[in-house]
Formats: sequence, structure tokens, C-alpha cells
Amino acid sequence: MEAARLAGSTRADQLARHAWRFRNAAPGDQVAPYCEKHCIDHAFIPEGRRFADLKLLAMDMDSTLITIECIDELGDLAGCKGEIAAITAQAMRGELDYPQSLRKRVALLKDLEESALARVYDERLKLTPGAEALLAACKRHGVKVLLVSGGFTFFTERLKARLGIDYAISNTLEAKGGKLTGGLVGSIVDAEAKAKKFREVAADLGAAKNQTVAIGDGANDLKMMNAAGFSVAFRAKPVVRAQASCALNWCGLDAVVNLFE
Repeated sequence: MEAARLAGSTRADQLARHAWRFRNAAPGDQVAPYCEKHCIDHAFIPEGRRFADLKLLAMDMDSTLITIECIDELGDLAGCKGEIAAITAQAMRGELDYPQSLRKRVALLKDLEESALARVYDERLKLTPGAEALLAACKRHGVKVLLVSGGFTFFTERLKARLGIDYAISNTLEAKGGKLTGGLVGSIVDAEAKAKKFREVAADLGAAKNQTVAIGDGANDLKMMNAAGFSVAFRAKPVVRAQASCALNWCGLDAVVNLFE
């Protein structure tokens, strides 16, 4: 096939219906443009990297493990989705300080019925294609999973219990009298807090850097991704794709497993 020829590979192993591993491949100038044109995700991985050798896989929640941004959907129920989504997009591109942007967005949710959280979870929250296959591979190989989110505990704790995720960290919305107050409880989980939790869990597991993977899509994931031995920009903003080990723009999360042997 053409992609193999451009990479100078003489051997192609089929991993799945739409997944191939090219042996003895080298990054040439024509590989990336060809893949971009044909909507093909690709990555150059050193041979011998085994998924079973990993000890920790961390991933963001919103727009990574799940297909939505929960705060945008809450904003929709509060009648201010456009305003909140615009702030979210700026924050994910790294154009706004994350804690400040989160406080601004949460303030717009003031007086929203607390029951709206359950509506978003039950009616709008969907797992990203391939998420369950990735988590199943982690369980099969004993890889611990950390869910990190600048979003909210209402969602992370339910997903943690439902999917058998090992660790989670996120923000807590304040509510009184059945309504959101527009505030948060405790310190904000930002880029530094995500990276700190990642390092702590890796240390507890005795994981060397090359035994860790981090997956994210926004600027507030970069510090965590930089702390990992391998990082995946998943349908991510350009600033994230530019700094990650590889980028997945079209595949599902199960493609992460295919990156390794």
C-alpha cells in the first residue's frame, strides 16, 4: 500500500480491519501529508514497545473519554451554552488561564437546578468510540487507569464506578437548596493538579516514565502529557498535537492499544 511505500517499509502486519503496523518504517517528508489527505492516523513508535509493559494510563474526561463537554451541556440547560462553549474553546486552545475560565463558566450556572447534572449524565453523555475496548485492554494487561478532569466529580465518580476506573480527580460544583450556587468547592483541578496527580499515582505504582501513557485534548492536559513516557493528542487542539508523541484525529480510543505491540 502507498503509505507503506512512502515510509520505506517492506513488511506490513494487519492488526485489525483498519489498522496496520509497518515494520522498519522511517518518517519521510511525504508520509504526514499523505495521511492527512486520506484521513489516516499514523505514528512512528520504536519497535518492542508493548502495551502489557505499561503500568499507568491516564486520560482526560471531556471530549476524550466521553464525546461531550459536560459544562457546555449544563450551559445549554441553563440557557447560556454559546457563551460557556466559547470560553471552553478558548481555554482548551490555551488562550485563557484555566482556573479563571472555569470560574467564569461555573458562575454562569448559578441557580441551575442540581437535577440538571443527572439529565446531562443520563441523556447526553456518551462514551467515545473505542473507549470500552481501551479500558478492557487495560484490565486485561493490569494497566491502572487514572481519569483526570477539569470537569466535575458528579460525572467522573459515576464513570469511575461504571467503568471500573482505578483513580479519578476532578472539580466539585457547589450546590445549596437543590440549586448550583455558581461556585466550586475546594481548590481547582487545573493543568498542574492533573500533572501532580499523575506523578503521584505513577510513583505509588512504581511506574517508570516509559511505563506511562497520557491522553488528552486541551492545553490544560499538556503538563500531564509531558510527564508521561508517551502522550496521545486525541482529537486535540493544534497546540496539543504539536507537543504530543502522536495525534489521533480520526480513530477511536481503541487505536491507542494498536500503537503498542
